[in-house]
Amino acid sequence: MIGGLLGDFVKGPLRGERPKATETGISLHRKIDAFTDSLPEVKHAIARIEPPYRRFGGILINICYDHFLASNWEKFHHQPLGDYCQDFYRLLSEYEPHLPPGARRFSEVAPKVQWLEGYADMDKLKYILERVGQRFKTPIALDKAFPQLLRDYQLLDQEFTQIFPKIIAFANSGQSKQARKQ
Repeated sequence: MIGGLLGDFVKGPLRGERPKATETGISLHRKIDAFTDSLPEVKHAIARIEPPYRRFGGILINICYDHFLASNWEKFHHQPLGDYCQDFYRLLSEYEPHLPPGARRFSEVAPKVQWLEGYADMDKLKYILERVGQRFKTPIALDKAFPQLLRDYQLLDQEFTQIFPKIIAFANSGQSKQARKQ
């Protein structure tokens, strides 16, 4: 679980500097991202993002898909989203000394603002986009692209419904298991 989060915070090659399970999670996160980005539905969704935000289309679509996952959580997981998030925040706090600075800040802020649970609420996505945009070396006003996600909301929801079973199958496949060994 920690490696799954760190996939968004750790860049570059994995060199055994973290626990094996954590690096396995980072590798799996990267493989799932690459697989997801290769899907035609995702490519079409990104192509609909208008300039100047198209170059951030992958991030925008990923965040919107996170919304659909959170808002439909009960279809995919037996534990309620709020309980799952609280368990994750507890685990994250145990690993805090080993987290890179960006992930450490996330681990401090996320439980207070219920960051992960917030993905379920479309009204909170604009704030999430704003905060993610601030993580760039030169901050980007990603929240200004929010109207584009609203415009395509129904279509993005349909696309997510089509692709998420493919992502789950990939994560459980031999391809992703191979990623876990790398």
